[in-house]
Amino acid sequence: MNHTPPSLLPAHPPGAVVLPAASIRGTHERRDSAWLGRSDPPSPAFERYRDLDRLLLSSIGHWTGGLSVTTRANALFDWWVHLAASPAKQLELLQWSVDIAPHLLEVWLRPQGRATTPAHARIEPRPLPQDKRFSARAWQDWPFSAWAQSFLAVQQAWHMATEGVPGVNRHHEEMVAFGARQLLDMLAPSNSIATNPVVLERTLDERGANLLRGARHAAEDVWREALELPPAGAEAFKVGVNVAATPGQVILRNRLAELIQYTPTTPQVRPEPVLLVPAWIMKYYILDLSAHNSLVRALVDQGFTVFVLSWKNPEPRDRDIGMADYFHLGVEAALDAIERVQPFAPVHAAGYCLGGTLLAMAAAALAPRRPQAFASLTLLAAQTDFTDPGELGLFIDEGQVELLVDMMWRHGVLHARQMKGTFQMLRSQDLVWSYRLVNYLLGERQAPSDLMAWNADGTRLPYRMHKEYLHTLFLDNALARGEACLDGEPVNLAHIRMPVFNVGTLQDHVAPWRSVYKLHMLTDAEQTFCLTAGGHNAGIINPPQQARTSHRLRLWRSGDPLLTPDQWLEKTPLTEGSWWTPWFDWLHARSGPWRHPPTMGAPEQGLPPLQAAPGRHVLAP
Repeated sequence: MNHTPPSLLPAHPPGAVVLPAASIRGTHERRDSAWLGRSDPPSPAFERYRDLDRLLLSSIGHWTGGLSVTTRANALFDWWVHLAASPAKQLELLQWSVDIAPHLLEVWLRPQGRATTPAHARIEPRPLPQDKRFSARAWQDWPFSAWAQSFLAVQQAWHMATEGVPGVNRHHEEMVAFGARQLLDMLAPSNSIATNPVVLERTLDERGANLLRGARHAAEDVWREALELPPAGAEAFKVGVNVAATPGQVILRNRLAELIQYTPTTPQVRPEPVLLVPAWIMKYYILDLSAHNSLVRALVDQGFTVFVLSWKNPEPRDRDIGMADYFHLGVEAALDAIERVQPFAPVHAAGYCLGGTLLAMAAAALAPRRPQAFASLTLLAAQTDFTDPGELGLFIDEGQVELLVDMMWRHGVLHARQMKGTFQMLRSQDLVWSYRLVNYLLGERQAPSDLMAWNADGTRLPYRMHKEYLHTLFLDNALARGEACLDGEPVNLAHIRMPVFNVGTLQDHVAPWRSVYKLHMLTDAEQTFCLTAGGHNAGIINPPQQARTSHRLRLWRSGDPLLTPDQWLEKTPLTEGSWWTPWFDWLHARSGPWRHPPTMGAPEQGLPPLQAAPGRHVLAP
């Protein structure tokens, strides 16, 4: 890896992809020009030596896993000082400790006896509804029941100690609470051989063979992680063979994206094509997994002509690719190509995650000059208002962003491994400790699903784009405030006039549904909001044949009363089944009469098929 600072490199290294200079310009540019309260930019001397700061911070970030030590120290200090200055909070914790002490003494000292504390006076800590660590029958036997109850008591005490301390900055409070949960998840008795009855029973039954298998699994995982290989079993899913295998053709390829057109499976199709815009922090085939759960295949079978953008996996030389480049070389280029394949046909556009955020910006920016471009807009777990980004916001503040930006400045990209680590921290109990329990202590090796194999097929993020994204959208919330710009022109989401189908997922750690819902406040367009069971990925990839899934759905038109997210949840009934079914019906209701399928590409318009799907970009490591 070349660690030479960019300022010491040629303007455009040999083979570099030189893209247009367009970029999002948000309020962070004004922040950069404000130095010590002045409106003038930093002095030339400061700028001359700025690379020293970047080199130092990027080196620190390498050893801290990309986490800002000063940000976390500030949060801890803020919480500790205010807790020390709050006798009320201290007495609340003391009172709770006194109240729960009799119960803990009983579970430890009277393992076979009956409880002497009356039921109405007994305080017994309970696990959270989604916490299944102590659900096995063996955890009810002493001393394991005492271990579990003691752990839950400590967990509840830390929750009380880190929540509601008067005067603590809310962001700092959330960071301290998150850090406490991370530490407690690591120290849970379920993670240890000696204090987990299920592991002990398995070890005795197999005479330790499970631990030998677990040691082999751990060694294999370390080896694969060091070589940046996919997890064991992921090789069963081959791109273009049994995932990303829906037949189609690449009809457009540029420096940043490929456009895939899929082969029709019905004798007639709707006149309005469907354009799917995935996020570039993931490979597109999350939307085209196996045949039974491929959204692409389901749309084609519904009689739609489907196009998908497949993004390039950036390399360090692509460091200067910006958000506007994703707009011009992605969404706008795709619309131009589709216009040549199906002239005068408005597009049903659907964007997933960050792709949905970009698509909302594109729809607003194009509205004045291409008002007929979109027949409808579908946003899948995509935020347009970032005031409440959920637990992901724990990693987004001024100090943390500065550290990330400096690390990307040095390497040119944000690596997939770092993003994977962040998402694992958000769900450490499920993705780290439960995994280690099953694979290393119980010695079981669970075969990965297609979704897990896709999740391991990571992508990188270019320096410039991610800097713009973090500053403009996360820190400044400039899109919701009407201050984000494309090519110097402000993007106003109120310009969105086409019908909108907006999907949030109930257990989303990346784009919380209450944040996704806030599009209601930003445009008067007709909106159908759908809340589906599941998380950021599994909630979207939710085919009709999937068992035990459900959703809520409500239409809103301009003039209807505006509901808060909680009011919406209370007033909207639960419906069994996948959200795909009502979405397909929604698309059909906003489509024209059936017609013959278009050609693959537009050879007569200089747009011939280039290569069979899934194309070239998705296969790049």
